[in-house]
Amino acid sequence: APAAPSPLAPAWTLPLQAAPVRGGARRRRRRAGGHVTPGGGAEAGAGAAAGSAMSLRERSPSGAVEAGENAAAEASPAEASPAEPDGPGRCLSLLPWDRFSAWLHCVCVVGFDLELGQAVEVIYPLHSKLTDKEKTNICYLSFPDSNSGCLGDTQFCFRFRRSTGRKVSFCCFLDQLDRDLPVYLKKDPAYYYGYVYFRQVRDKSLKRGYFQKSLVLISKLPYVHLFRTMLKQIAPEYFEKSEAFLEAVCSDVDRWPPPIPGKILHLPIMGIIMKLRIPTYRDKPGTTPIVQNMHQADAQISMALPTVHEVDLFRCFCPVFFHIQMLWELVLLGEPLVVMAPSPSESSETVLALVSCISPLKYCSDFRPYFTIHDSEFKEYTTRTQAPPSVILGVTNPFFAKTLQHWPHIIRIGDIKLPGEVPKQVKVKKLKNLKTLDSKPGVYTSYKPYLNKDEEIVKQLQKGVQQKRPTEAQSVILRRYFLELTESFIIPLERYVASLMPLQKCISPWKSPPQLRQFSQDDFMKTLEKAGPQLTSGLKGDWIGLYRHFLKSPNFDGWFRSRQKEMTQKLEALHLEALCNENLVFWSQKHTEVETVDLVLKLKNKLLQADREHLPVKTDTLKKLQMHINDIILALPDDLQDILLKTGTT
Repeated sequence: APAAPSPLAPAWTLPLQAAPVRGGARRRRRRAGGHVTPGGGAEAGAGAAAGSAMSLRERSPSGAVEAGENAAAEASPAEASPAEPDGPGRCLSLLPWDRFSAWLHCVCVVGFDLELGQAVEVIYPLHSKLTDKEKTNICYLSFPDSNSGCLGDTQFCFRFRRSTGRKVSFCCFLDQLDRDLPVYLKKDPAYYYGYVYFRQVRDKSLKRGYFQKSLVLISKLPYVHLFRTMLKQIAPEYFEKSEAFLEAVCSDVDRWPPPIPGKILHLPIMGIIMKLRIPTYRDKPGTTPIVQNMHQADAQISMALPTVHEVDLFRCFCPVFFHIQMLWELVLLGEPLVVMAPSPSESSETVLALVSCISPLKYCSDFRPYFTIHDSEFKEYTTRTQAPPSVILGVTNPFFAKTLQHWPHIIRIGDIKLPGEVPKQVKVKKLKNLKTLDSKPGVYTSYKPYLNKDEEIVKQLQKGVQQKRPTEAQSVILRRYFLELTESFIIPLERYVASLMPLQKCISPWKSPPQLRQFSQDDFMKTLEKAGPQLTSGLKGDWIGLYRHFLKSPNFDGWFRSRQKEMTQKLEALHLEALCNENLVFWSQKHTEVETVDLVLKLKNKLLQADREHLPVKTDTLKKLQMHINDIILALPDDLQDILLKTGTT
């Protein structure tokens, strides 16, 4: 039988360029003095720990910021990814505030200055870095527009772009945490969320006659309900006690466990413990494991959160729930949408509800729960020289009624209140009727839905209102409806894309992994006749037209890129397994030293690729491949052994 082809032959052209090893960065992360115990604090007492944490930060702010940008965290070997043979132990070295950074970037206090206007008064922790542009955005987004008239306490959230050119460091363990999340909860490194607790009360002692201040949590995590709950607990007390209290809050957060998906987490905050669970991609869509709060062991638990990220869907859609199906289509297709609301609270909740209605699909365009005329992207998003971008904006300033008149789809909502009676049917209004923010609530668009209206869901929700069904139950019904609609739409696409995967028998250890077949719109459309959405949905309408429109949208592009990456990684993983099942030592004995050295270098690159790209490979497979490499090297002359053992990548 002919010998196996040489790894130098064109058939073995591995598309691999090894990345530089990040070991140097990891070594730099070793703490100077002391170490963090598994229990969550430094080995010294709690008070001393907080003090030493701050002093360490002050002594080495640059190193702390670099390492704290994306926090490291501890885990047991059992929690390691199969793709990481060494487990997350490489990231166990924790700097002070790393635990804090896993949850929050910083905490800001924004006040009103008579001469300067809104201004950031305090940033905690003290080492936290924000650019001038980011501070300006936070200042304006942390206060309601003056027309909102928000007296008392108001909570809302916003989202803004991080400044370009910022230094970002990564940690393998936090990358693993992000990989375990559902796609719609993954962090977007280009954006920050701001969670706001705004207080405006009369105060005659102040020159302006009002006390106006916002406590703002800045985070990369989209955990709206968690941070809203946290602010509700700490903000009122902060307004009474000021900075020392805020420092204590930050120290509490720095003792939180890392945000591991799928685990029950206990988060202490100023004498209260929040108990919660972050979803994982393995969870069945539409199910939320209940976090119980009744066991005796949990006697100290003060609060069990049913969700970390969901908003009250029915409450948000109540003003326009006759049009929920059309709104689902508009969000699915990535159409430009404006939500005009009387306050940031209503605008932010409605925008977040819209974005979540296509879950488990990820909304891949930009969205701004609260957007102002001072936003750094104001000109970009309101220009009339080009078509409106694919973005969802939540606004409250009457100026936008004129500025965004050219936008194709506008939702106008009044004060969100739970209806005591059945809402009246509201027709879709023509855009020319929208002249001011005082226009009647409704949906202003000329869009014609592709699908026929589902009257059943409207009747079901109306019946719930008549029977005074709790809003939580109404939200569950609405969420399930959106989920079934999205799944019916996406399953035919999933089925077709899976068919683009090469057969396993096409994978040879002596050739590069085969490529995925190209996506063909015509071929996909042909599959819809027998395996379309009609198999799982009773809705009639122009499904073909909806798919054609969707295939041109940013949401399809984002979804397909994600699937493409997953399948390519699966092919690489299968190729690694095929290599492991070959007798590579026997092969090397029948080939020249040059060919054998080339094989060793390419196998090492394969291992590095598996680690760098987190390929879905079993730990045993990687260990076996490493053994193959070691056995091949040991069979070579001593001088080559020394060189190859020292060589990491080429």
